[in-house]
Amino acid sequence: MNLNIGVIKGDGIGPEIVTEAMKVLDKVADVYGHTCNYTQLLMGGASIDVHGVPLTSETVAQAKASDAVLMGSIGGDAKTSPWYQLEPSKRPEAGLLKIRKELNLFANLRPAILYDELKGACPLKEEITEGGFDLMIMRELTGGLYFGERKTIEEDGVITAHDSLTYNENEIRRIAKRGFDIAMKRRKKVTSVDKANVLDSSRLWRKVVEEVAKDYPEVTLEHMLVDNCAMQLVRDPKQFDVVLTENMFGDILSDEASMVTGSIGMLASASLNETKFGLYEPSGGSAPDIAGKGIANPIATILSAAMMLRFSFDLDKEADAIENAVEKVLKEGYRTIDIMSEGKTQVGTEKMGDLIAGYIE
Repeated sequence: MNLNIGVIKGDGIGPEIVTEAMKVLDKVADVYGHTCNYTQLLMGGASIDVHGVPLTSETVAQAKASDAVLMGSIGGDAKTSPWYQLEPSKRPEAGLLKIRKELNLFANLRPAILYDELKGACPLKEEITEGGFDLMIMRELTGGLYFGERKTIEEDGVITAHDSLTYNENEIRRIAKRGFDIAMKRRKKVTSVDKANVLDSSRLWRKVVEEVAKDYPEVTLEHMLVDNCAMQLVRDPKQFDVVLTENMFGDILSDEASMVTGSIGMLASASLNETKFGLYEPSGGSAPDIAGKGIANPIATILSAAMMLRFSFDLDKEADAIENAVEKVLKEGYRTIDIMSEGKTQVGTEKMGDLIAGYIE
C-alpha cells in the first residue's frame, strides 16, 4: 500500500520526535511491504519564520491532498519568542485551531494507558494503579468556547472580555456517535462529561447524547459533571473506558489523564473528520526548554503514528506491531529522562526511536 502522509514537524522538540516516528513508520513499511510517501509541510512558528503566518492556504491544500497528516508540536516560549509579539491570530497556536477547522477535524481521540512497566512514574498511589488502566478521551474539537465569538471592549469605563460557548445538536450528535462507535470496540462504556447543572450548552449536550445512546443498547452510558470527573481521574482511573466531552473540558481532562499515565510524553492523539482522514500528534507541547538536547520522549509521537495506521489506513496488524514494540522496549528497561526510574537504562530521543524500530516484526 502507498501511504501518502503529510508531515508537519513543527517547533521546539517537534522535528526531533517526528523524525523518530518516521523512522518507525519506515521500518513498518519495509517489514510489511508498504511505501511511505512524505510531503513536508510548515505550520506554527516554522511557518511564521518563512511565510509570516502560522498556516498558509497552500499547506491546507497539501494536507487535504494527503491520506493523513503526522504532526509534531507547535509553539515556543511565550515570554521570549518573537512569535508571541504578534497579534493572537498570527501566533503559532492559531495555525493549529485553523487547520482543525479547515480539515473538519471534529473528533479528538486521546488514549491514556498506564503500562505496568511505568507504574513507578505514575504520581498516584500503588493501590490505585495496580493492574494499570486504559481509557480513551473523546473530545469534540471544532466547536465550543475555543471557536465562539470573542471580543474585548470597554463598557462603562471598564475593560470587559467576552467569550461565547456555542454548540448545536448536530455537532454534539456526530461526536457522540463517534464516541459510542469507539466504545463498541472497547469495553462498551461511555462516560459523558458536562456541566449540565450550570450551562445550557451542557444540558443540550446531555439530551443529545441520551438520544444517540438509544442506538447503542450494548453500551452503558453514565453522565458525570466535569469537576467530579477531574477528581475521579485521580481517585480511580480504572472506572473509565470512553470519556466523551466537549472541547474545553476535553482539553483539560486529557492533560490530567496524561499525567496519571506517568508522562505527557506517553500520550498519543488522533483528530479525525467524517472520512478516514486524520491528523496525528503527541498531546504534549513543544518543550522549547529541551529542544535540540536529544532528550525528548518520542513515544507519544510513535504511538500517534500507530493510531494513524489503525484509523486512517485500516492497518491494524501494523499498528499492533508498533504498540508491541513500545511495550517490549519498556519491558527491557529503556527510558527517556521524563519516565526514568531507579535501575532502568536512560536513553535519548534517537536511541529510543532506534530501539522501537528494532523491535518491529
